[in-house]
Amino acid sequence: MGTPESTAKLGPEGRKLLETRSIDYIPDAERHGSLFSQFTLWLSANLQVTAIITGALAVVLGGDVFWSLIALLIGQLVGGTVMALHGAQGPQLGLPQMISSRVQFGVYGAAIPIVLVCIMYVGFSASGTVLAGQATAQLLNVSDTTGICLFAALIVVLTILGYRSIHFVGRIASVIGVLAFVYMFAQLFTHHDVGALLANRHFSMASFLLSMSLSASWQIAFGPYVADYSRYLPRSTSPAKTFLAVGLGSVIGAQAAMVFGVFAAALAGHAFAHHEVAYIVGLGASGAVAAMLYFSIAFGKLTVTTLNAYGSFMSMATVVSAFRAKRAISTRHRFVYIVGMVGISTLVALAGRHSFLKEFTAFILFLLAFFTPWSAINLVDFYCFTQSRYDVPALSNPNGRYGRWNVKAIAIYALGIVVQLPFMSTSLYTGPFVDALGGTDISWILGLIVPGVVYYIAMRRAPPAIPDRLILPVERG
Repeated sequence: MGTPESTAKLGPEGRKLLETRSIDYIPDAERHGSLFSQFTLWLSANLQVTAIITGALAVVLGGDVFWSLIALLIGQLVGGTVMALHGAQGPQLGLPQMISSRVQFGVYGAAIPIVLVCIMYVGFSASGTVLAGQATAQLLNVSDTTGICLFAALIVVLTILGYRSIHFVGRIASVIGVLAFVYMFAQLFTHHDVGALLANRHFSMASFLLSMSLSASWQIAFGPYVADYSRYLPRSTSPAKTFLAVGLGSVIGAQAAMVFGVFAAALAGHAFAHHEVAYIVGLGASGAVAAMLYFSIAFGKLTVTTLNAYGSFMSMATVVSAFRAKRAISTRHRFVYIVGMVGISTLVALAGRHSFLKEFTAFILFLLAFFTPWSAINLVDFYCFTQSRYDVPALSNPNGRYGRWNVKAIAIYALGIVVQLPFMSTSLYTGPFVDALGGTDISWILGLIVPGVVYYIAMRRAPPAIPDRLILPVERG
Protein backbone atom coordinates (compact mmCIF):
# COMPACT_ATOMS: atom_id res chain seq x y z
CA MET A 1 0.00 0.00 0.00
CA GLY A 2 1.63 3.26 -1.12
CA THR A 3 1.53 6.58 0.58
CA PRO A 4 -0.22 9.54 -1.10
CA GLU A 5 3.22 10.90 -1.98
CA SER A 6 4.37 7.67 -3.64
CA THR A 7 1.15 7.29 -5.61
CA ALA A 8 1.76 10.60 -7.34
CA LYS A 9 5.08 9.48 -8.79
CA LEU A 10 5.22 8.39 -12.38
CA GLY A 11 6.89 5.01 -12.81
CA PRO A 12 8.64 3.71 -15.94
CA GLU A 13 5.41 2.24 -17.31
CA GLY A 14 3.69 5.62 -17.11
CA ARG A 15 6.32 7.25 -19.32
CA LYS A 16 6.02 4.74 -22.13
CA LEU A 17 4.21 5.84 -25.25
CA LEU A 18 3.12 2.27 -25.97
CA GLU A 19 1.01 0.90 -23.13
CA THR A 20 1.77 -2.65 -22.00
CA ARG A 21 -0.76 -2.98 -19.17
CA SER A 22 -4.15 -4.44 -20.01
CA ILE A 23 -6.62 -5.99 -17.56
CA ASP A 24 -4.07 -6.37 -14.75
CA TYR A 25 -3.97 -4.17 -11.67
CA ILE A 26 -2.18 -0.79 -12.02
CA PRO A 27 0.33 -0.52 -9.16
CA ASP A 28 0.82 2.75 -7.28
CA ALA A 29 4.23 3.46 -8.86
CA GLU A 30 2.62 3.62 -12.32
CA ARG A 31 -0.32 5.83 -11.42
CA HIS A 32 -0.46 9.21 -13.15
CA GLY A 33 -2.82 11.72 -14.72
CA SER A 34 -5.13 14.50 -13.57
CA LEU A 35 -8.84 15.11 -13.13
CA PHE A 36 -8.70 17.78 -15.83
CA SER A 37 -7.63 15.10 -18.30
CA GLN A 38 -10.72 13.10 -17.29
CA PHE A 39 -12.92 16.12 -17.99
CA THR A 40 -11.40 16.80 -21.42
CA LEU A 41 -11.52 13.12 -22.40
CA TRP A 42 -15.23 12.81 -21.75
CA LEU A 43 -16.01 16.27 -23.10
CA SER A 44 -14.37 15.35 -26.41
CA ALA A 45 -15.96 11.88 -26.42
CA ASN A 46 -19.40 13.51 -26.34
CA LEU A 47 -18.85 16.75 -28.23
CA GLN A 48 -19.07 15.00 -31.59
CA VAL A 49 -21.32 14.20 -34.50
CA THR A 50 -22.93 10.98 -33.26
CA ALA A 51 -24.26 12.87 -30.25
CA ILE A 52 -25.68 15.45 -32.67
CA ILE A 53 -27.46 12.65 -34.52
CA THR A 54 -28.81 11.23 -31.26
CA GLY A 55 -30.26 14.60 -30.29
CA ALA A 56 -31.72 14.99 -33.77
CA LEU A 57 -33.60 11.71 -33.33
CA ALA A 58 -35.74 13.34 -30.65
CA VAL A 59 -37.25 15.56 -33.40
CA VAL A 60 -37.02 13.06 -36.26
CA LEU A 61 -39.13 10.64 -34.22
CA GLY A 62 -41.89 13.13 -33.51
CA GLY A 63 -40.91 15.46 -30.66
CA ASP A 64 -40.95 19.25 -30.70
CA VAL A 65 -37.88 21.37 -30.01
CA PHE A 66 -38.76 22.82 -26.61
CA TRP A 67 -39.79 19.66 -24.78
CA SER A 68 -37.11 17.59 -26.50
CA LEU A 69 -34.40 19.86 -25.06
CA ILE A 70 -35.80 19.50 -21.53
CA ALA A 71 -36.23 15.73 -21.82
CA LEU A 72 -32.72 15.28 -23.19
CA LEU A 73 -31.25 17.24 -20.26
CA ILE A 74 -33.12 15.15 -17.68
CA GLY A 75 -31.95 11.96 -19.38
CA GLN A 76 -28.36 13.29 -19.43
CA LEU A 77 -28.40 13.96 -15.68
CA VAL A 78 -29.86 10.56 -14.81
CA GLY A 79 -27.66 8.58 -17.19
CA GLY A 80 -24.62 10.76 -16.47
CA THR A 81 -24.94 10.06 -12.75
CA VAL A 82 -24.89 6.31 -13.40
CA MET A 83 -21.93 6.67 -15.79
CA ALA A 84 -19.88 8.87 -13.46
CA LEU A 85 -20.44 6.54 -10.49
CA HIS A 86 -18.77 3.83 -12.54
CA GLY A 87 -15.93 6.22 -13.45
CA ALA A 88 -15.22 7.00 -9.80
CA GLN A 89 -14.38 3.31 -9.23
CA GLY A 90 -11.26 3.49 -11.44
CA PRO A 91 -8.73 5.18 -9.12
CA GLN A 92 -9.89 3.17 -6.10
CA LEU A 93 -9.54 -0.22 -7.77
CA GLY A 94 -6.88 0.33 -10.44
CA LEU A 95 -8.76 -2.13 -12.62
CA PRO A 96 -10.70 -1.94 -15.88
CA GLN A 97 -14.46 -1.78 -15.45
CA MET A 98 -15.65 -5.16 -16.68
CA ILE A 99 -13.14 -7.37 -14.86
CA SER A 100 -14.53 -5.97 -11.61
CA SER A 101 -17.86 -7.57 -12.60
CA ARG A 102 -16.33 -10.89 -11.56
CA VAL A 103 -16.97 -9.81 -7.96
CA GLN A 104 -20.71 -9.78 -8.64
CA PHE A 105 -21.11 -12.48 -11.31
CA GLY A 106 -18.19 -14.85 -10.72
CA VAL A 107 -15.00 -15.33 -12.74
CA TYR A 108 -16.84 -17.18 -15.52
CA GLY A 109 -20.26 -15.59 -15.01
CA ALA A 110 -18.96 -12.10 -15.78
CA ALA A 111 -18.50 -13.22 -19.38
CA ILE A 112 -22.29 -12.98 -19.88
CA PRO A 113 -22.59 -9.17 -19.69
CA ILE A 114 -19.10 -8.74 -21.19
CA VAL A 115 -20.08 -10.50 -24.43
CA LEU A 116 -23.00 -8.09 -24.72
CA VAL A 117 -20.60 -5.22 -24.07
CA CYS A 118 -18.51 -6.38 -27.04
CA ILE A 119 -21.62 -6.24 -29.25
CA MET A 120 -22.17 -2.68 -28.03
CA TYR A 121 -18.61 -1.73 -28.95
CA VAL A 122 -19.03 -3.11 -32.46
CA GLY A 123 -22.30 -1.23 -32.96
CA PHE A 124 -21.12 2.10 -31.65
CA SER A 125 -17.79 1.84 -33.43
CA ALA A 126 -19.57 1.05 -36.68
CA SER A 127 -22.00 3.95 -36.37
CA GLY A 128 -19.20 6.37 -35.50
CA THR A 129 -17.04 5.09 -38.34
CA VAL A 130 -19.87 5.72 -40.83
CA LEU A 131 -20.12 9.38 -39.85
CA ALA A 132 -16.36 9.93 -39.54
CA GLY A 133 -15.88 8.13 -42.87
CA GLN A 134 -18.37 10.49 -44.53
CA ALA A 135 -16.49 13.49 -43.15
CA THR A 136 -13.11 12.05 -44.16
CA ALA A 137 -14.41 11.32 -47.65
CA GLN A 138 -15.66 14.90 -48.06
CA LEU A 139 -12.41 16.31 -46.71
CA LEU A 140 -10.13 14.22 -48.96
CA ASN A 141 -12.52 14.04 -51.94
CA VAL A 142 -12.63 10.22 -51.91
CA SER A 143 -15.45 7.69 -51.69
CA ASP A 144 -17.23 6.96 -48.41
CA THR A 145 -15.78 3.45 -48.47
CA THR A 146 -12.23 4.79 -48.68
CA GLY A 147 -12.95 7.35 -45.96
CA ILE A 148 -14.27 4.64 -43.63
CA CYS A 149 -11.22 2.42 -44.19
CA LEU A 150 -8.74 5.28 -43.64
CA PHE A 151 -10.45 6.26 -40.42
CA ALA A 152 -10.45 2.65 -39.20
CA ALA A 153 -6.70 2.33 -39.83
CA LEU A 154 -6.05 5.40 -37.66
CA ILE A 155 -8.21 3.94 -34.89
CA VAL A 156 -6.09 0.78 -34.88
CA VAL A 157 -2.88 2.80 -34.41
CA LEU A 158 -4.23 4.92 -31.54
CA THR A 159 -5.75 1.91 -29.77
CA ILE A 160 -2.50 -0.01 -29.91
CA LEU A 161 -0.66 2.97 -28.38
CA GLY A 162 -3.18 2.90 -25.54
CA TYR A 163 -4.11 4.89 -22.47
CA ARG A 164 -1.74 7.88 -22.60
CA SER A 165 -2.30 8.48 -26.32
CA ILE A 166 -6.08 8.27 -25.87
CA HIS A 167 -6.00 10.96 -23.19
CA PHE A 168 -3.64 13.10 -25.30
CA VAL A 169 -5.99 12.90 -28.31
CA GLY A 170 -8.90 13.68 -25.97
CA ARG A 171 -7.29 16.96 -24.88
CA ILE A 172 -6.72 18.05 -28.48
CA ALA A 173 -10.18 16.92 -29.60
CA SER A 174 -11.83 18.85 -26.75
CA VAL A 175 -10.25 22.12 -27.96
CA ILE A 176 -11.16 21.44 -31.61
CA GLY A 177 -14.65 20.38 -30.59
CA VAL A 178 -15.32 23.49 -28.52
CA LEU A 179 -14.14 25.77 -31.33
CA ALA A 180 -16.23 23.92 -33.94
CA PHE A 181 -19.39 23.95 -31.84
CA VAL A 182 -19.02 27.62 -30.92
CA TYR A 183 -18.82 28.43 -34.62
CA MET A 184 -21.76 26.17 -35.56
CA PHE A 185 -23.97 27.56 -32.81
CA ALA A 186 -23.07 31.11 -33.84
CA GLN A 187 -24.05 30.32 -37.43
CA LEU A 188 -27.24 28.65 -36.28
CA PHE A 189 -28.41 31.58 -34.14
CA THR A 190 -27.31 34.16 -36.72
CA HIS A 191 -28.98 32.70 -39.81
CA HIS A 192 -32.06 30.96 -38.40
CA ASP A 193 -35.05 31.91 -36.27
CA VAL A 194 -34.43 29.71 -33.24
CA GLY A 195 -37.16 31.51 -31.27
CA ALA A 196 -39.79 30.32 -33.73
CA LEU A 197 -38.64 26.73 -33.29
CA LEU A 198 -38.87 27.02 -29.51
CA ALA A 199 -42.32 28.59 -29.69
CA ASN A 200 -43.82 25.58 -31.50
CA ARG A 201 -44.72 23.38 -28.53
CA HIS A 202 -46.85 20.23 -28.55
CA PHE A 203 -46.13 18.15 -25.48
CA SER A 204 -46.37 14.38 -25.84
CA MET A 205 -45.49 12.08 -22.97
CA ALA A 206 -44.38 9.35 -25.37
CA SER A 207 -42.03 11.69 -27.23
CA PHE A 208 -40.80 13.22 -23.98
CA LEU A 209 -39.85 9.85 -22.49
CA LEU A 210 -38.34 8.73 -25.80
CA SER A 211 -36.05 11.76 -25.73
CA MET A 212 -35.12 10.98 -22.13
CA SER A 213 -34.35 7.40 -23.16
CA LEU A 214 -32.09 8.58 -25.98
CA SER A 215 -29.86 10.70 -23.76
CA ALA A 216 -29.98 8.35 -20.75
CA SER A 217 -29.00 5.39 -22.94
CA TRP A 218 -26.19 7.45 -24.46
CA GLN A 219 -24.70 8.06 -21.01
CA ILE A 220 -25.39 4.62 -19.51
CA ALA A 221 -23.72 2.94 -22.49
CA PHE A 222 -20.39 4.46 -21.33
CA GLY A 223 -20.74 2.64 -18.00
CA PRO A 224 -19.05 -0.65 -19.02
CA TYR A 225 -15.77 1.10 -19.85
CA VAL A 226 -15.58 4.48 -18.16
CA ALA A 227 -13.34 3.20 -15.32
CA ASP A 228 -10.87 1.89 -17.92
CA TYR A 229 -9.81 5.51 -18.46
CA SER A 230 -9.59 6.57 -14.81
CA ARG A 231 -7.81 3.48 -13.46
CA TYR A 232 -4.33 5.05 -13.81
CA LEU A 233 -5.19 8.01 -11.56
CA PRO A 234 -3.39 8.00 -8.18
CA ARG A 235 -5.30 5.97 -5.60
CA SER A 236 -5.44 9.06 -3.38
CA THR A 237 -7.66 10.82 -5.95
CA SER A 238 -10.97 11.90 -4.42
CA PRO A 239 -13.90 9.71 -5.63
CA ALA A 240 -16.22 12.73 -5.45
CA LYS A 241 -13.90 14.84 -7.61
CA THR A 242 -13.48 11.97 -10.07
CA PHE A 243 -17.27 11.68 -10.26
CA LEU A 244 -17.62 15.39 -11.03
CA ALA A 245 -14.78 15.54 -13.58
CA VAL A 246 -16.06 12.54 -15.53
CA GLY A 247 -19.75 13.38 -15.18
CA LEU A 248 -19.54 17.07 -16.02
CA GLY A 249 -17.36 16.42 -19.07
CA SER A 250 -19.76 13.80 -20.38
CA VAL A 251 -23.02 15.64 -19.63
CA ILE A 252 -21.88 19.07 -20.87
CA GLY A 253 -20.44 17.64 -24.08
CA ALA A 254 -23.41 15.42 -24.87
CA GLN A 255 -26.05 18.02 -24.06
CA ALA A 256 -24.36 20.69 -26.19
CA ALA A 257 -24.12 18.31 -29.15
CA MET A 258 -27.68 17.04 -28.76
CA VAL A 259 -29.09 20.57 -28.49
CA PHE A 260 -27.46 21.38 -31.81
CA GLY A 261 -28.89 18.17 -33.25
CA VAL A 262 -32.41 19.08 -32.16
CA PHE A 263 -32.23 22.44 -33.93
CA ALA A 264 -30.60 20.95 -37.02
CA ALA A 265 -33.27 18.28 -37.40
CA ALA A 266 -36.08 20.79 -36.84
CA LEU A 267 -34.69 23.01 -39.61
CA ALA A 268 -33.92 20.19 -42.02
CA GLY A 269 -37.12 18.17 -41.83
CA HIS A 270 -37.01 15.15 -44.14
CA ALA A 271 -33.74 16.35 -45.71
CA PHE A 272 -31.79 15.25 -42.63
CA ALA A 273 -31.94 11.47 -43.09
CA HIS A 274 -29.05 9.86 -45.06
CA HIS A 275 -27.27 13.25 -45.35
CA GLU A 276 -26.60 13.96 -41.69
CA VAL A 277 -22.98 15.12 -41.88
CA ALA A 278 -23.40 17.17 -45.07
CA TYR A 279 -26.47 18.95 -43.69
CA ILE A 280 -24.81 19.76 -40.35
CA VAL A 281 -21.76 21.27 -42.09
CA GLY A 282 -23.97 23.06 -44.58
CA LEU A 283 -25.67 25.10 -41.86
CA GLY A 284 -23.86 28.30 -42.76
CA ALA A 285 -20.51 26.91 -43.87
CA SER A 286 -18.88 26.51 -47.26
CA GLY A 287 -15.45 26.39 -48.84
CA ALA A 288 -12.50 26.42 -46.43
CA VAL A 289 -14.75 26.71 -43.38
CA ALA A 290 -16.70 23.63 -44.46
CA ALA A 291 -13.43 21.75 -44.90
CA MET A 292 -12.42 22.69 -41.36
CA LEU A 293 -15.77 21.48 -40.02
CA TYR A 294 -15.42 18.18 -41.85
CA PHE A 295 -11.99 17.86 -40.26
CA SER A 296 -13.40 18.64 -36.79
CA ILE A 297 -16.12 16.01 -37.26
CA ALA A 298 -13.64 13.35 -38.31
CA PHE A 299 -11.20 14.29 -35.53
CA GLY A 300 -14.02 14.46 -33.00
CA LYS A 301 -14.87 10.83 -33.71
CA LEU A 302 -11.29 9.76 -32.99
CA THR A 303 -11.69 9.89 -29.22
CA VAL A 304 -14.91 7.95 -28.77
CA THR A 305 -14.23 5.42 -31.54
CA THR A 306 -10.81 4.73 -30.02
CA LEU A 307 -12.51 4.31 -26.64
CA ASN A 308 -14.77 1.68 -28.21
CA ALA A 309 -11.85 -0.14 -29.83
CA TYR A 310 -9.78 -0.03 -26.63
CA GLY A 311 -12.77 -1.17 -24.59
CA SER A 312 -13.46 -4.07 -26.95
CA PHE A 313 -9.86 -5.23 -26.54
CA MET A 314 -10.18 -5.04 -22.75
CA SER A 315 -13.48 -6.92 -22.80
CA MET A 316 -12.22 -9.69 -25.06
CA ALA A 317 -9.10 -10.02 -22.92
CA THR A 318 -11.30 -10.26 -19.81
CA VAL A 319 -13.40 -13.07 -21.29
CA VAL A 320 -10.41 -15.06 -22.55
CA SER A 321 -8.37 -14.59 -19.38
CA ALA A 322 -11.24 -15.90 -17.23
CA PHE A 323 -10.95 -19.34 -18.79
CA ARG A 324 -7.13 -19.25 -18.94
CA ALA A 325 -6.64 -17.94 -15.38
CA LYS A 326 -4.35 -15.14 -16.60
CA ARG A 327 -4.32 -11.42 -15.83
CA ALA A 328 -1.67 -10.19 -18.26
CA ILE A 329 -2.15 -10.14 -22.03
CA SER A 330 0.81 -10.34 -24.40
CA THR A 331 1.54 -7.57 -26.89
CA ARG A 332 0.86 -9.95 -29.77
CA HIS A 333 -2.55 -10.97 -28.45
CA ARG A 334 -3.33 -7.31 -27.77
CA PHE A 335 -2.64 -6.49 -31.42
CA VAL A 336 -4.80 -9.39 -32.64
CA TYR A 337 -7.76 -8.42 -30.44
CA ILE A 338 -7.61 -4.79 -31.50
CA VAL A 339 -7.32 -5.46 -35.24
CA GLY A 340 -10.06 -8.09 -35.02
CA MET A 341 -12.60 -5.90 -33.23
CA VAL A 342 -11.89 -2.81 -35.37
CA GLY A 343 -12.09 -4.98 -38.48
CA ILE A 344 -15.52 -6.34 -37.52
CA SER A 345 -16.90 -2.87 -36.76
CA THR A 346 -15.52 -1.57 -40.08
CA LEU A 347 -17.26 -4.36 -42.00
CA VAL A 348 -20.51 -3.54 -40.19
CA ALA A 349 -20.04 0.15 -41.05
CA LEU A 350 -19.48 -0.63 -44.74
CA ALA A 351 -22.48 -2.95 -44.88
CA GLY A 352 -24.91 -0.66 -43.06
CA ARG A 353 -23.86 2.86 -44.04
CA HIS A 354 -26.91 3.47 -46.27
CA SER A 355 -29.45 2.77 -43.51
CA PHE A 356 -27.51 4.21 -40.62
CA LEU A 357 -30.07 6.48 -38.94
CA LYS A 358 -32.87 3.91 -38.61
CA GLU A 359 -30.67 1.04 -37.53
CA PHE A 360 -28.71 3.18 -35.07
CA THR A 361 -31.94 4.28 -33.35
CA ALA A 362 -33.10 0.72 -32.88
CA PHE A 363 -29.69 -0.37 -31.69
CA ILE A 364 -29.13 2.16 -28.91
CA LEU A 365 -32.64 1.82 -27.50
CA PHE A 366 -32.69 -1.98 -27.54
CA LEU A 367 -29.21 -2.05 -26.00
CA LEU A 368 -30.44 -0.29 -22.87
CA ALA A 369 -32.21 -3.46 -21.73
CA PHE A 370 -28.89 -5.27 -21.31
CA PHE A 371 -26.82 -2.55 -19.60
CA THR A 372 -29.13 -0.96 -17.09
CA PRO A 373 -29.40 -4.19 -15.00
CA TRP A 374 -25.63 -4.65 -15.08
CA SER A 375 -25.09 -1.04 -13.98
CA ALA A 376 -27.60 -1.38 -11.17
CA ILE A 377 -26.01 -4.57 -9.79
CA ASN A 378 -22.44 -3.30 -10.11
CA LEU A 379 -23.15 0.05 -8.47
CA VAL A 380 -25.27 -1.33 -5.60
CA ASP A 381 -22.61 -3.92 -4.83
CA PHE A 382 -19.72 -1.45 -4.95
CA TYR A 383 -21.24 1.50 -3.07
CA CYS A 384 -23.49 -0.35 -0.61
CA PHE A 385 -21.47 -3.46 0.24
CA THR A 386 -17.91 -4.04 -1.01
CA GLN A 387 -16.87 -0.34 -1.14
CA SER A 388 -13.66 -1.13 -3.05
CA ARG A 389 -12.68 -3.97 -0.67
CA TYR A 390 -11.86 -6.31 -3.52
CA ASP A 391 -9.60 -9.36 -3.49
CA VAL A 392 -7.72 -8.58 -6.73
CA PRO A 393 -5.81 -11.89 -7.01
CA ALA A 394 -9.09 -13.80 -6.58
CA LEU A 395 -10.49 -12.11 -9.69
CA SER A 396 -8.34 -14.49 -11.76
CA ASN A 397 -8.97 -17.61 -9.70
CA PRO A 398 -12.15 -19.59 -10.55
CA ASN A 399 -11.63 -21.59 -7.35
CA GLY A 400 -11.17 -18.49 -5.22
CA ARG A 401 -13.37 -16.16 -3.23
CA TYR A 402 -15.69 -15.19 -6.11
CA GLY A 403 -16.11 -18.65 -7.65
CA ARG A 404 -16.92 -19.57 -11.22
CA TRP A 405 -20.58 -18.54 -11.45
CA ASN A 406 -22.64 -16.40 -9.08
CA VAL A 407 -26.05 -17.84 -9.87
CA LYS A 408 -27.88 -15.35 -7.65
CA ALA A 409 -26.45 -12.28 -9.41
CA ILE A 410 -26.90 -13.81 -12.87
CA ALA A 411 -30.56 -14.59 -12.08
CA ILE A 412 -31.14 -11.01 -10.89
CA TYR A 413 -29.45 -9.72 -14.04
CA ALA A 414 -31.77 -11.89 -16.17
CA LEU A 415 -34.75 -10.61 -14.16
CA GLY A 416 -33.63 -7.06 -14.89
CA ILE A 417 -33.75 -7.81 -18.62
CA VAL A 418 -37.06 -9.70 -18.57
CA VAL A 419 -38.89 -7.06 -16.52
CA GLN A 420 -38.17 -4.49 -19.23
CA LEU A 421 -39.49 -6.44 -22.20
CA PRO A 422 -43.23 -5.68 -21.74
CA PHE A 423 -42.47 -1.94 -21.65
CA MET A 424 -39.89 -1.70 -24.43
CA SER A 425 -40.63 0.12 -27.67
CA THR A 426 -38.13 -0.07 -30.51
CA SER A 427 -38.30 -1.00 -34.17
CA LEU A 428 -36.67 -4.31 -33.22
CA TYR A 429 -39.24 -5.20 -30.56
CA THR A 430 -42.32 -3.66 -28.97
CA GLY A 431 -43.71 -4.98 -25.69
CA PRO A 432 -47.41 -5.68 -25.00
CA PHE A 433 -47.84 -2.87 -22.44
CA VAL A 434 -46.50 -0.09 -24.67
CA ASP A 435 -49.82 0.72 -26.35
CA ALA A 436 -51.58 0.97 -22.99
CA LEU A 437 -49.04 3.62 -22.02
CA GLY A 438 -49.62 5.63 -25.18
CA GLY A 439 -46.47 4.36 -26.86
CA THR A 440 -44.28 5.39 -23.92
CA ASP A 441 -41.09 3.39 -23.30
CA ILE A 442 -40.30 3.16 -19.57
CA SER A 443 -38.24 -0.04 -19.77
CA TRP A 444 -34.89 1.55 -18.87
CA ILE A 445 -36.32 2.97 -15.64
CA LEU A 446 -37.46 -0.48 -14.53
CA GLY A 447 -34.12 -1.89 -15.68
CA LEU A 448 -32.32 0.33 -13.18
CA ILE A 449 -34.69 0.14 -10.22
CA VAL A 450 -35.87 -3.51 -10.12
CA PRO A 451 -32.51 -5.36 -10.28
CA GLY A 452 -30.89 -2.76 -8.02
CA VAL A 453 -33.54 -3.19 -5.31
CA VAL A 454 -33.67 -7.00 -5.63
CA TYR A 455 -29.87 -7.29 -5.48
CA TYR A 456 -29.74 -5.05 -2.42
CA ILE A 457 -32.36 -7.16 -0.60
CA ALA A 458 -30.65 -10.42 -1.58
CA MET A 459 -27.26 -9.19 -0.35
CA ARG A 460 -28.72 -7.94 2.95
CA ARG A 461 -30.33 -11.31 3.64
CA ALA A 462 -27.29 -13.40 2.71
CA PRO A 463 -24.18 -11.18 2.68
CA PRO A 464 -21.06 -12.75 1.15
CA ALA A 465 -17.68 -12.81 2.84
CA ILE A 466 -16.17 -9.41 1.96
CA PRO A 467 -12.48 -8.66 2.69
CA ASP A 468 -11.84 -6.05 5.36
CA ARG A 469 -9.56 -4.18 2.93
CA LEU A 470 -8.43 -4.05 -0.69
CA ILE A 471 -6.21 -7.09 -1.26
CA LEU A 472 -3.59 -6.37 -3.92
CA PRO A 473 -1.46 -8.76 -5.97
CA VAL A 474 2.21 -9.13 -5.12
CA GLU A 475 4.14 -7.17 -7.74
CA ARG A 476 7.43 -8.66 -8.92
CA GLY A 477 10.49 -6.43 -8.81
